[in-house]
Amino acid sequence: MSELHKFLFDGLPVRGMIVRLTDAWTEILSRRAANTETGNYTPAVRELLGEMAAAGVLMQSNIKFQGALIFQIQGDGPVKLAVAEVQSDLSLRATATIPGTVTEEMTSLSSLVNVNGKGRCAITLDPKTRLPGQQPYQGIVPLNGEHGQKLEKLSDVLEQYMRHSEQLDTTLVLAANDQVAAGLLIQRMPVKGEANLEAAQGADVDADQMDVNEEYNRISTLAASLTRDELLTLDVDTILRRLFWEEKVLRFVPLQGDDGPRFACTCSRERVSNMLRGLGEEEVQSVIDERGLVEVGCEFCGKQYRYDSVDAAQLFTGREKQPPASNNIQ
Repeated sequence: MSELHKFLFDGLPVRGMIVRLTDAWTEILSRRAANTETGNYTPAVRELLGEMAAAGVLMQSNIKFQGALIFQIQGDGPVKLAVAEVQSDLSLRATATIPGTVTEEMTSLSSLVNVNGKGRCAITLDPKTRLPGQQPYQGIVPLNGEHGQKLEKLSDVLEQYMRHSEQLDTTLVLAANDQVAAGLLIQRMPVKGEANLEAAQGADVDADQMDVNEEYNRISTLAASLTRDELLTLDVDTILRRLFWEEKVLRFVPLQGDDGPRFACTCSRERVSNMLRGLGEEEVQSVIDERGLVEVGCEFCGKQYRYDSVDAAQLFTGREKQPPASNNIQ
């Protein structure tokens, strides 16, 4: 069962989370495998997308936000676009668009996505209920370091994003295979502010500066020692005990089952219909004239939505002009 564990370090301005996606992750992969047009992901793409799914859950759980967190990376490599979307209730979905050929040698972020150094990472917060005129918030960072060098790991990109967008030190360890997608996040908490650690124990306000908090740096070094295999194979209790056996860790009740990370797709016939209306009646009719129907498949779950000439006519006919439904239809 997929699960999310949150914890604090007693008396220290440091918090952490561990996510393990099992059934949620294998469901995402099985949906892809069942799609005969796209087929299975290669091992390198599975690892990248699984890391994105795990990171998406960690980021969504780290904010108080009612809506969807959409995590995208795109570039000019064989993987043109990869997306992980996590709702505030931790339901998630993920997919990748792969127009090119992924070879066995392509295992790094630069070879898969950021071939010419122009790739980017975008994190969008889309409110569940938007106010009039309200637009989703989006933050964008390149898939390159501060000196223009290509970043080879997704965790490096996200650590850079958190430094620039939140001004908080963050350490991430991510890993995925065909059974598990997992992640460990360690983050420095603000010291300054009402009810924060400064008020409780008169902490040094300089500890809020980037890279200088000694407690966080110590915990970060321990977290960074976690290997990929350990993250994928060890249970959460063992990981915490191995890494932080000298620290007093305060743990919260794990989130799992209906309260934890799980696969769910937000596609619907209504959303597809709105998309077709956006294309326009002439464009939709031209497809029907050529193929006999319009068929739209969800890239996340594989569900197919089909529209024949009658369905298409109803899309562009006002409800008041549509014929009443027959009472004989059950």
